[in-house]
Amino acid sequence: MIDVIVAGGGPTGLMLAGELRLHGVHALVLEREAEPTRHVRALGLHVRSVEVMDQRGLLERFLALGRRFTVGGFFAGIDKPWPDRLDTAHGYGLGIPQTTTERLLTEHAIEVGAEIRRGCELVGLSQDENGVTVELADGTQLRSRYLVGCDGGRSTVRKLLGVGFPGEPAKVETLLGEMELTEDPARVAAIVAEVRKTQLRFGAIPLGDGAYRVIVPAEGVAEDRSVPPALEEFRQRLRAFAGTDFGVHSPRWLSRFGDATRQAERYRTGRVLLAGDAAHIHPPTGGQGLNLGIQDAFNLGWKLAAEVGGWAPEGLLDSYHAERHPVAADVLNNTRAQMELMSLEPGPRSVRRLMSELMDFEEVNRYLIEKITAIGVRYDFGEGHDLLGRRMRDVELKHGRLYELMRGGRGLLLDQTGRLSVAGWAERVDHVVDVSEELDVPAVLLRPDGHVAWVGEDQQELLGRLPKWFGAAAG
Repeated sequence: MIDVIVAGGGPTGLMLAGELRLHGVHALVLEREAEPTRHVRALGLHVRSVEVMDQRGLLERFLALGRRFTVGGFFAGIDKPWPDRLDTAHGYGLGIPQTTTERLLTEHAIEVGAEIRRGCELVGLSQDENGVTVELADGTQLRSRYLVGCDGGRSTVRKLLGVGFPGEPAKVETLLGEMELTEDPARVAAIVAEVRKTQLRFGAIPLGDGAYRVIVPAEGVAEDRSVPPALEEFRQRLRAFAGTDFGVHSPRWLSRFGDATRQAERYRTGRVLLAGDAAHIHPPTGGQGLNLGIQDAFNLGWKLAAEVGGWAPEGLLDSYHAERHPVAADVLNNTRAQMELMSLEPGPRSVRRLMSELMDFEEVNRYLIEKITAIGVRYDFGEGHDLLGRRMRDVELKHGRLYELMRGGRGLLLDQTGRLSVAGWAERVDHVVDVSEELDVPAVLLRPDGHVAWVGEDQQELLGRLPKWFGAAAG
């Protein structure tokens, strides 16, 4: 029997497969498409996702193919400077196409031993107390202990489970594609700058070799957004907003997206779980979608591995929903707010001007960027130190860096006292005695996802906290 079947080979599913393999879990990724997509829907990684890649030793691969940037405009396109004093050692975004992100995560998943099968469409599932049976379009049946639906906003897994997906349908639609332009680049830039004074869902971003990434509002909402628009539709809409179609030709790919906002009522149904767009969809404002899915996988991977490994404490797997559902709800909330602020109506534009004034305050600007980039996330671990529930930033140690110690996906006790012990949990928690000028607490216990589970120096307190996240002591 397969340990975990992951339905969907996008960034979320690939990240999850890699996380599972760190713990020796047999992970099989089923991807419906026979070949990797050429569509570049997402354009980069936010701060927290950059940290995630560093924690797993993947960041150098991404930095080699991406472009660091520290520009404003993340929140509703309101252009403000990148804030100072972000709580991170990686105070930048990373511009990198989703196609490249998927390729790098595929390479990593295969390197650590995940199995990826393309051209395999899941069409049926059933579960019992011992596992899940999956049916593929060709009639093949597979059996696994768990199934995770990472199969996008139109998730087959979610629909087969009958999980509710409440929210709001799309009210506006946007055309997006890559194509070549014959118009002079300087004139394209000038026209785009002028149009964007009143319409933020408009752009023509040069990609090199005469190709551009073009975005323009659609005339209405299509009945079936899975049907791509025709190039002529781009031409018509470009002329409507800019007075010219820029001479668009030779499209590489064309697509459309709406502003539908929905969230699954539950992320777990027995032995089947949901992650990424299968669990939540929202407008792309702030560029949060791909990042939210990667971070779902980062939260779920070690917990599911603990269940498979037989050492998970009671409620650990359910904590995935308890922690990640509120995070996604907050993203849905801020994208709704951003879409309102991007409206051309007089009321929302007045609120936008007020918001722009408020963002001139450093604290407001930083708060919003920390929200968009997910470094402000704090899980509810109860009362305690300010660090409790937050992810720990990377810090310099006397003998290296914190994130370098987290590559294996295990828990970590960073002990500046040298007096503590994780005896009984040594197979699940690394104990590192080292010091950092950046850390003003005696010791911290980190979960495999880098969130702080305990702060202190008392051995008995530590012994009371370890079983909550890492199960009963061995032996």
